Amino acid sequence: MSWSIAFFEYILMVPANRIGYTVYSASQLKIMQEAITLLIFAFFAVFHLGETIKWNTAVAFMLILAAVFFAFYDFSN
Repeated sequence: MSWSIAFFEYILMVPANRIGYTVYSASQLKIMQEAITLLIFAFFAVFHLGETIKWNTAVAFMLILAAVFFAFYDFSN
């Protein structure tokens, strides 16, 4: 089952990165991928595994969102 999920993700990820690279840099694509992956995993952990989000995990997520901001914000203005 896990291989089928990974295969499906890979089928979507490769074309998305090829298309996305025409608009975003490689570092922007990577930070976006990590943020989306962690967000989905957090929903899975809460709703399927029944875990609670602790304060330090919430702070870590906010720092990742800050990384997304810094990766995409254009400071040259």
